[in-house]
Amino acid sequence: MTQPPSNQPPGGFGAPQDPNQGAGQGMPPVPPVPPQAPQTPPAPQSPPPAAPGPYGQAPQPGYGYPQQPGQAPQPGQPPYGQPGQPAQPPYGQPPQAGPYGQPAPQPYGYPQQGQPGPYGGPQGPGGQQNPYGGYPTQPAYPGGPTPPQGPGGGGPFKGRTGVVAGVAAAAVLIAAVTTWAVVGGDDDKDPVAKPTATATSSSGAPKPTESVDEGDGTGDGRNGEDDLNAGRQAGEAKVDWLLKNNVDLPRNGSDVFGPWIVGDTVVKAMYKGVDGYGLTDGKPKWHVDLPFELCAAPPEPGADGSMVFGYAESAKDGAKCTQLQKIDLKTGKAGWKKAVPKATGLFAFSDNTLSISGNTVTAAGSSSAYGFSMTDGRQLFKGATTGCKPFAFAGGSKLIAAMDCPSGSTTKKIQAVGQVDPNTGKPKFTFQLEANWEVDKVYSVDPLVVSATQREQKKWTIFALDANGKLRSQIQGGKDKFAPSCGGSFVIFGKNLQGCTGVAADANTFYMATETGYGTPNEVVAFDLKTGKQKWRSKAPGDQSMTPLRMEGGQVLLYVDPSYDKGGAVATLAPTGGAPKILLQHPASTAEIESSFYSAGYAYGSGTFVVAAGRVSASNDKDEMQVKTMMAFSK
Repeated sequence: MTQPPSNQPPGGFGAPQDPNQGAGQGMPPVPPVPPQAPQTPPAPQSPPPAAPGPYGQAPQPGYGYPQQPGQAPQPGQPPYGQPGQPAQPPYGQPPQAGPYGQPAPQPYGYPQQGQPGPYGGPQGPGGQQNPYGGYPTQPAYPGGPTPPQGPGGGGPFKGRTGVVAGVAAAAVLIAAVTTWAVVGGDDDKDPVAKPTATATSSSGAPKPTESVDEGDGTGDGRNGEDDLNAGRQAGEAKVDWLLKNNVDLPRNGSDVFGPWIVGDTVVKAMYKGVDGYGLTDGKPKWHVDLPFELCAAPPEPGADGSMVFGYAESAKDGAKCTQLQKIDLKTGKAGWKKAVPKATGLFAFSDNTLSISGNTVTAAGSSSAYGFSMTDGRQLFKGATTGCKPFAFAGGSKLIAAMDCPSGSTTKKIQAVGQVDPNTGKPKFTFQLEANWEVDKVYSVDPLVVSATQREQKKWTIFALDANGKLRSQIQGGKDKFAPSCGGSFVIFGKNLQGCTGVAADANTFYMATETGYGTPNEVVAFDLKTGKQKWRSKAPGDQSMTPLRMEGGQVLLYVDPSYDKGGAVATLAPTGGAPKILLQHPASTAEIESSFYSAGYAYGSGTFVVAAGRVSASNDKDEMQVKTMMAFSK
């Protein structure tokens, strides 16, 4: 049920990017062009120091996700690699024809055209679609699918033809697709694939879990830190507060879920507790203890500001993530709690992932799926046990399921994506992918934009479906490299289906950030969801890079990463393109601190921007208490 924060740097459509980032499925609007060979991913950054232990730091997102956006490379570290995370395959190039005739996806671990990490990004648990501190993404490779080109042209994929079967409503739709893959020799031919039809809420004074430096020159009471706003220049935002860790963590540290802004409270969860802080002053407002370690959280809270967290069933190593606890993030009041029925069978090892849609919270893993009422925890439905069976959900305004379907063969895998009724779990439509293509990430639920990959072949593709589940388009990334940050690893191993940064979508346009080297500005590329083709590009300011977080008031909300001599910034981009408009320019004097948050997650609300570490860990107890965990900026 672990949920990763989304913070990976945007990747490129030229080469495949993180497997969680992929091109579309279904028939491509235009035949894809042979992709270019994926570039070698940048060396990963060293993970934050952690006390010696058997497991070291938390693994990085498992699909070659680039680092999480907003994280500035540390000295001597690659600009995008996340510390302590497993290397991911190159996906920087845009996906070529995919399982649906669209550009083929790049290898897992290679971000495809603007694909975010496999699980929302960044990217450790707690990733959020908006920036959620998640585990760092993997290096990107050349990326997305592109239209056919003449000899010598094209992207990283070689042309291959495939087919995807889509099941919409009660009808079965078959779509021929061309898949571009990285192949050589006789494999360069284009074979045609045959279509297939118990927590306790504190009372009284909140339990302080971190020391607060309000940036007023008084320090944090522990080390007399200088005024964080002393070097603030005219026009720059102010630092409202800075928190440091004050929790004694296990020897290997802990992943962080969040941050989330609900009203005047900012919330994050870590280890065995969930904490709410004043948005304006960073002071503790409430604390909820959990009996065992946190292991999952939805990317975003429900409309009423409540959230259901998942925690381990015991303190034993390998304990399943089966316990649910509802908490009102506005007040810190703990609500119902219950256990998800234990999974049985061959794939019962998989933990659950959580998502919220309407009044339903879902818990799904490789062998079972359930929907529970947010009001009282009552079970609303159990996922299908025959036919196409859900193994993960993406929530929000609609509930989208990723499903495993019968293939009739031990060597062939069939997956599908579809919309389901959050109250009953019954499918509204099901769109089946071509054999051996896997649902990687859901970048947007409405409009529905999905990333798919072939791990073995290292392919990646991104496609869009219409409201009826029919193929709308497949993104054509061209030679750009994209690397959305999704945090986490494969869905089947308990990571979230959503929670990516580096991507955003409105009714007619999909936005994805390109990946570049440190010190080189990147671009946000807008794709027409009707055709999958590029509409326009917008360049980041100066020598910085920018990451789409979500749509906000009809604009694309962006985070501009800090550089060595300039603070980060919050900006917006008009749906028609043009230069980004800066809303908050963070102080250059605190750029080093802003860059120091490992696998960072982000939240923006009420004019305040919050950046939080996606993981807290150090080599000893003393250093552990000096780790900066969260920072806020405002006008």
